[in-house]
Amino acid sequence: MTTKPRLGQNFLNDPSTALAIVESLGDISNATVLEIGPGKGIITRLLAARAGRLIAVELDPFLAQQLQQNFPESSTVVLQQDILATNISALLDSSSGKLAVIGNLPYYITSQILLHLFANCSLIDRAVLMVQREVADRIAAQPGSRDYGLLTATTQLYARVDNLFTLPPTAFSPPPDVYSTVIRLTFQPQFEQLGVEPAAFIAFLRKSFAQKRKTLTNNLRFAGEYPAAIAAALTESDISPGIRAEALPLEAAARLFLALKRTPDI
Repeated sequence: MTTKPRLGQNFLNDPSTALAIVESLGDISNATVLEIGPGKGIITRLLAARAGRLIAVELDPFLAQQLQQNFPESSTVVLQQDILATNISALLDSSSGKLAVIGNLPYYITSQILLHLFANCSLIDRAVLMVQREVADRIAAQPGSRDYGLLTATTQLYARVDNLFTLPPTAFSPPPDVYSTVIRLTFQPQFEQLGVEPAAFIAFLRKSFAQKRKTLTNNLRFAGEYPAAIAAALTESDISPGIRAEALPLEAAARLFLALKRTPDI
């Protein structure tokens, strides 16, 4: 078949790698597995033989039709639709438990897919995903490193991140221009532990990382926070006024967020 670059189609062609990716999910014999972008089905075939129930979501109508013909078992469902428009809660029945997710994410919508998964975090136990190596490095970065940013902080708010292994372009057909890394996300949202409300805290992080070269103080001022209120909250949180957002661990960011909420507009 002719690939469709606009859909980010780079198909895994290495059976041993496919097996390693599936095994990274752990025991799925009683699990409902959501596969994002099954493509030609090299991973789907392994999942169908192992999962309690498999739901494969494929955007390409030709590929979806081929998958439906190749996997007619009642325990495997192929949905021809956009994962970003998929109602994840509708995939689970009352006896399913939480989802295990697996997928080769198109590079151009990786962040959007991650955010879609995070929005449904209460329904997901773990995810094993192939992403561009540079994106994996950002997701797993530590505070103070060059790669630490909004995507890092958001992902680590929702899940523990493990970088598993990196794949060369030759593991795919056609080969992409970049290396890919397989990551595992173990979902364990930290909002309750940090004492913050999810939507408001994520909005605060967006303000904090708005312009990476600016200090946290300047980003918050640009977002409309009063300078005196920012200074008071930084002092209360024992955070340097010259710090940048990428140097701030999540716990410190939460302290500042809560202090800023308590500080009256000055």
